[in-house]
Amino acid sequence: MSESFAPESPSSKRRGPKTIHILAGLILGAVAGVVANLLWGSSAALANLIHYITEPAGQMWLRALIMVVIPLIFARLSLGVAGLGDLHKLGRVGLKTVLFFLMVTSIAAVLGLAMVNLVRPGVGLPQGVRERLLATYHQDSGAMHATPQGGSFGIQTLVNVVPRNPLGAAAQGDMLAVIFFSLAFGVALALLPEERTRVLMEVLRGLADVMMVIIELVMLLAPYGVFALLFTVAARFGMDLLERLGWYIVTVIAGLAIFEFGVYPVLIKVFTGWSPGAFFRGANRAILTALSTSSSNATLPTTLEVCENSLGIPKEVCGFVVPLGATMCMNGTALFEGVTVLFIAQVFGMHLQLSSQIIVMVTAIVMSMGAAGVPSGAIQVLILVLEAVGIPGEGIAMVVGVDRVLDMCRTVVNVTGDMLAAAFVAKSEGKIARPG
Repeated sequence: MSESFAPESPSSKRRGPKTIHILAGLILGAVAGVVANLLWGSSAALANLIHYITEPAGQMWLRALIMVVIPLIFARLSLGVAGLGDLHKLGRVGLKTVLFFLMVTSIAAVLGLAMVNLVRPGVGLPQGVRERLLATYHQDSGAMHATPQGGSFGIQTLVNVVPRNPLGAAAQGDMLAVIFFSLAFGVALALLPEERTRVLMEVLRGLADVMMVIIELVMLLAPYGVFALLFTVAARFGMDLLERLGWYIVTVIAGLAIFEFGVYPVLIKVFTGWSPGAFFRGANRAILTALSTSSSNATLPTTLEVCENSLGIPKEVCGFVVPLGATMCMNGTALFEGVTVLFIAQVFGMHLQLSSQIIVMVTAIVMSMGAAGVPSGAIQVLILVLEAVGIPGEGIAMVVGVDRVLDMCRTVVNVTGDMLAAAFVAKSEGKIARPG
């Protein structure tokens, strides 16, 4: 790798927890949670343990990851755009990135619809199960229906991309608005003479480095945070709910697995020339973090570090493509939304014609790009996809209980897509220094 693209982050000098330790926390949390549910599922002691210990511990670790996302995106995206220098080059790289996102997300949506039509997981679901799920999650569904964060779609969505107040957008977690301001800031830096921006660029580099150090410190607790998150989910729902929605879960996970281990290797070979095995070995830490956090945003610092240090992708490309991908490249989310909409339609006994399924596919692609990169962010926009084809939005309550398991899997596909897009852009720009 040339000196100008060498990783400079001080966090690269630190060693976080080994992959095996995070994986151990993941497995132990899931197993312990299932056992606790089987032995003490209805006990007050287990409910108190979840409410007062494991759920707060897991959420605190997750929030610590998410707290650095806004300043990190601003610093790295601004630096990435400014580092490209030539605005003609910026337009070229931006167009490549967005077109690649659209292409891969469309493939994912088509695969999801094919899987759900083949397996038909919602046909024959017992009436009693449906009624119990609707009764259990009616309140959650209603809350989501009332305030679908990031889910409104229309001309106002386009207007809201331009923030009146960048700080207000950051405080509200409006990622599209933050990205727009960061891009504008980076373009302005690129237009100014170097002598006038040198100090500000150093400040941004320092801000990015500080955020990376914080995330490295937080990641030292990753095995414990992952254990707490997985224990909470498994102990609360156990195997009963998973078994009752088993075919739906299998359909989603199988579709995501086919995409992750079948479609991505082909795309890796075709668009980067890398060995898929080498790519996945280099990307495994980001993939495991995505699995445990269920959040593209929370995984973003790790994804950036992996892209630069393990995959050898230049910092300027990573700083531009990866933060953009954390909001726009939602391949797993698009696949999940297509499967879920048709599953709920099958449960209600509704048959969607091909034209309606095409609407589902297009809506899933567009809405997935506006889904919040946080745990269960896709659930919030699914209601609008459902109602676009005349399916009652309240049907979303049927999948709320099992969404965390599926969210982990689709976040893996989303994050892998971010890294693949960065590799593709770097390769197309002739800046891949260490191919697999």
